[in-house]
Amino acid sequence: MTTTTSRTATNRKRIVETVAAWPGVETGPHRFDATEFTIDGREIGHIHGGRVLDVNFPRRMKDRLIADGRVHHHRFAGGGWTTYHVGSPDDVEHAVRLLRLSYLYTLLTMRRKPVGRAILAELDLDAELDGLEPDPEIRAMFDRMRP
Repeated sequence: MTTTTSRTATNRKRIVETVAAWPGVETGPHRFDATEFTIDGREIGHIHGGRVLDVNFPRRMKDRLIADGRVHHHRFAGGGWTTYHVGSPDDVEHAVRLLRLSYLYTLLTMRRKPVGRAILAELDLDAELDGLEPDPEIRAMFDRMRP
């Protein structure tokens, strides 16, 4: 039987290893025993222990994700910050999807910078979004960001 502590450590490890492998992502320490994920200094999210994931989205996307029940309001921060509670392996997969949405959107906001342009040139954004299966409103937000 897996203990809660070992499951939490496994969840954190899976999330950190997956996200750290994405082009341009750097990991580092964050407050309160968290690991943060950044692209060229811009934070896309961080995980506290292996249970609480905080992800940053544009405010309209945040509102949509909350309305769909995919995330919760961040308990302290405002803006586009959201919170997602990780418990099971299925939750880990959803956590990675949330971070990927934030990652892709952040890249689009950085499309005029060398790092954003280089990474986007290597991605098939349509295939990425198809795989994440965002609702039509979130997909439209991405489509409006394209040049």
